[in-house]
Amino acid sequence: MAHIETTLDSTTIFEGKVIRVTVDTVELEDGSAGYREIVHHHGGACVLAVTDSDEVYLVRQYRYALEEEIWELPAGKLEAGEDPFEAAKRELSEECGVTADEFIDLGVLYPTVGYDSEKIYMYAARGLHAVPQHLDQGEFLDVVKLPFAKALDMVMKDEIRDSKTAAALLKYARLREA
Repeated sequence: MAHIETTLDSTTIFEGKVIRVTVDTVELEDGSAGYREIVHHHGGACVLAVTDSDEVYLVRQYRYALEEEIWELPAGKLEAGEDPFEAAKRELSEECGVTADEFIDLGVLYPTVGYDSEKIYMYAARGLHAVPQHLDQGEFLDVVKLPFAKALDMVMKDEIRDSKTAAALLKYARLREA
Protein backbone atom coordinates (compact mmCIF):
# COMPACT_ATOMS: atom_id res chain seq x y z
CA MET A 1 0.00 0.00 0.00
CA ALA A 2 1.32 3.44 -0.90
CA HIS A 3 1.72 6.00 1.85
CA ILE A 4 -0.28 9.17 1.24
CA GLU A 5 -1.60 12.25 2.99
CA THR A 6 -4.72 14.05 1.74
CA THR A 7 -5.00 17.84 1.85
CA LEU A 8 -8.07 18.96 3.78
CA ASP A 9 -7.34 22.70 3.86
CA SER A 10 -4.60 25.04 2.69
CA THR A 11 -3.95 28.63 3.77
CA THR A 12 -1.38 30.85 2.06
CA ILE A 13 0.57 32.77 4.70
CA PHE A 14 3.19 34.35 2.41
CA GLU A 15 3.47 35.03 -1.31
CA GLY A 16 6.71 36.46 -2.70
CA LYS A 17 8.53 36.63 -6.03
CA VAL A 18 10.30 33.30 -5.57
CA ILE A 19 8.24 31.29 -3.08
CA ARG A 20 4.76 30.88 -1.66
CA VAL A 21 4.26 29.43 1.82
CA THR A 22 1.16 27.56 2.92
CA VAL A 23 0.00 25.92 6.12
CA ASP A 24 -1.95 22.82 5.19
CA THR A 25 -4.22 20.55 7.21
CA VAL A 26 -3.86 16.96 6.03
CA GLU A 27 -5.53 13.67 6.74
CA LEU A 28 -2.96 11.07 7.73
CA GLU A 29 -3.11 7.35 6.92
CA ASP A 30 -4.75 6.52 10.23
CA GLY A 31 -7.50 9.11 9.69
CA SER A 32 -6.09 11.67 12.12
CA ALA A 33 -5.28 15.25 11.14
CA GLY A 34 -1.80 16.70 10.76
CA TYR A 35 -0.33 20.04 9.77
CA ARG A 36 2.27 20.78 7.13
CA GLU A 37 4.13 24.03 6.42
CA ILE A 38 5.03 23.99 2.73
CA VAL A 39 7.33 26.21 0.69
CA HIS A 40 6.08 26.19 -2.92
CA HIS A 41 8.76 26.88 -5.53
CA HIS A 42 8.63 26.65 -9.34
CA GLY A 43 11.91 24.73 -9.37
CA GLY A 44 15.20 25.28 -11.09
CA ALA A 45 17.63 23.93 -13.64
CA CYS A 46 21.41 23.56 -13.71
CA VAL A 47 24.04 22.54 -16.25
CA LEU A 48 27.34 20.73 -15.85
CA ALA A 49 29.27 22.10 -18.85
CA VAL A 50 32.27 19.91 -19.72
CA THR A 51 34.94 21.15 -22.13
CA ASP A 52 36.78 19.01 -24.69
CA SER A 53 39.81 19.20 -22.36
CA ASP A 54 37.76 17.75 -19.47
CA GLU A 55 37.26 20.96 -17.53
CA VAL A 56 33.96 22.00 -15.98
CA TYR A 57 32.43 25.44 -15.63
CA LEU A 58 31.61 26.45 -12.07
CA VAL A 59 30.42 29.76 -10.70
CA ARG A 60 31.33 31.19 -7.32
CA GLN A 61 28.84 33.57 -5.81
CA TYR A 62 27.76 34.92 -2.47
CA ARG A 63 24.60 33.35 -1.08
CA TYR A 64 22.98 35.66 1.42
CA ALA A 65 20.96 32.98 3.23
CA LEU A 66 24.17 31.07 4.03
CA GLU A 67 26.34 34.17 4.45
CA GLU A 68 29.15 32.72 2.33
CA GLU A 69 30.44 32.27 -1.18
CA ILE A 70 29.38 28.99 -2.73
CA TRP A 71 30.75 26.93 -5.64
CA GLU A 72 27.87 26.04 -7.95
CA LEU A 73 26.98 24.95 -11.44
CA PRO A 74 25.37 27.59 -13.62
CA ALA A 75 21.73 27.45 -12.61
CA GLY A 76 18.55 29.42 -12.21
CA LYS A 77 14.97 29.29 -11.11
CA LEU A 78 12.13 28.37 -13.44
CA GLU A 79 9.32 30.72 -14.25
CA ALA A 80 5.83 29.22 -13.82
CA GLY A 81 5.35 26.66 -16.60
CA GLU A 82 8.85 27.15 -18.06
CA ASP A 83 10.53 24.18 -19.73
CA PRO A 84 13.47 23.12 -17.51
CA PHE A 85 15.70 22.27 -20.49
CA GLU A 86 15.21 25.72 -22.01
CA ALA A 87 15.93 27.31 -18.62
CA ALA A 88 19.14 25.29 -18.28
CA LYS A 89 20.36 26.40 -21.71
CA ARG A 90 19.47 30.01 -20.88
CA GLU A 91 21.36 29.95 -17.59
CA LEU A 92 24.47 28.41 -19.16
CA SER A 93 24.51 31.19 -21.73
CA GLU A 94 23.71 34.01 -19.32
CA GLU A 95 26.09 33.03 -16.53
CA CYS A 96 29.02 31.43 -18.37
CA GLY A 97 28.77 32.73 -21.93
CA VAL A 98 28.57 29.19 -23.29
CA THR A 99 26.20 27.11 -25.39
CA ALA A 100 26.50 23.41 -26.32
CA ASP A 101 25.94 20.95 -29.16
CA GLU A 102 24.90 18.12 -26.86
CA PHE A 103 22.93 17.98 -23.62
CA ILE A 104 22.51 14.94 -21.40
CA ASP A 105 19.63 14.66 -18.93
CA LEU A 106 21.05 13.91 -15.47
CA GLY A 107 17.65 13.65 -13.77
CA VAL A 108 15.82 15.60 -11.10
CA LEU A 109 16.98 16.47 -7.60
CA TYR A 110 14.61 17.16 -4.69
CA PRO A 111 16.83 19.34 -2.46
CA THR A 112 14.58 19.65 0.61
CA VAL A 113 11.83 17.01 0.72
CA GLY A 114 10.42 17.70 4.18
CA TYR A 115 8.80 21.06 3.50
CA ASP A 116 9.72 22.37 0.05
CA SER A 117 8.24 21.51 -3.37
CA GLU A 118 11.35 22.60 -5.30
CA LYS A 119 12.68 20.26 -8.00
CA ILE A 120 15.98 20.94 -9.74
CA TYR A 121 16.47 19.55 -13.24
CA MET A 122 20.09 18.65 -13.96
CA TYR A 123 21.83 18.45 -17.33
CA ALA A 124 25.34 17.94 -18.63
CA ALA A 125 26.55 19.77 -21.73
CA ARG A 126 29.31 18.91 -24.19
CA GLY A 127 30.52 20.41 -27.45
CA LEU A 128 30.75 23.89 -25.95
CA HIS A 129 30.85 27.18 -27.87
CA ALA A 130 31.36 30.71 -26.59
CA VAL A 131 28.44 33.18 -26.73
CA PRO A 132 28.10 36.58 -25.04
CA GLN A 133 27.64 36.38 -21.28
CA HIS A 134 24.73 38.46 -20.00
CA LEU A 135 24.20 38.33 -16.25
CA ASP A 136 20.91 39.42 -14.73
CA GLN A 137 20.88 42.81 -13.05
CA GLY A 138 22.13 42.42 -9.49
CA GLU A 139 23.84 39.10 -10.28
CA PHE A 140 27.54 39.00 -9.36
CA LEU A 141 29.61 35.87 -9.81
CA ASP A 142 32.97 34.55 -10.95
CA VAL A 143 33.10 31.92 -13.69
CA VAL A 144 35.87 29.37 -13.20
CA LYS A 145 36.94 26.38 -15.29
CA LEU A 146 38.39 23.52 -13.25
CA PRO A 147 39.57 20.05 -14.22
CA PHE A 148 36.71 17.57 -13.77
CA ALA A 149 38.81 15.48 -11.37
CA LYS A 150 39.51 18.54 -9.19
CA ALA A 151 35.80 19.41 -9.03
CA LEU A 152 35.01 15.84 -7.92
CA ASP A 153 37.75 16.06 -5.33
CA MET A 154 36.22 19.33 -4.07
CA VAL A 155 32.90 17.51 -3.54
CA MET A 156 34.61 14.77 -1.54
CA LYS A 157 36.59 17.34 0.53
CA ASP A 158 33.37 19.22 1.37
CA GLU A 159 34.52 22.30 -0.56
CA ILE A 160 31.54 22.01 -2.91
CA ARG A 161 28.49 21.78 -0.65
CA ASP A 162 25.73 22.82 -3.03
CA SER A 163 23.49 19.77 -3.48
CA LYS A 164 22.70 20.21 -7.18
CA THR A 165 26.36 20.71 -8.03
CA ALA A 166 27.54 17.72 -6.01
CA ALA A 167 24.79 15.45 -7.36
CA ALA A 168 25.38 16.44 -10.99
CA LEU A 169 29.15 15.97 -10.71
CA LEU A 170 28.78 12.56 -9.07
CA LYS A 171 26.11 11.38 -11.52
CA TYR A 172 28.17 12.48 -14.51
CA ALA A 173 31.25 10.76 -13.06
CA ARG A 174 29.26 7.53 -12.81
CA LEU A 175 27.99 7.90 -16.40
CA ARG A 176 31.57 8.27 -17.60
CA GLU A 177 32.47 4.95 -15.93
CA ALA A 178 29.74 3.05 -17.80
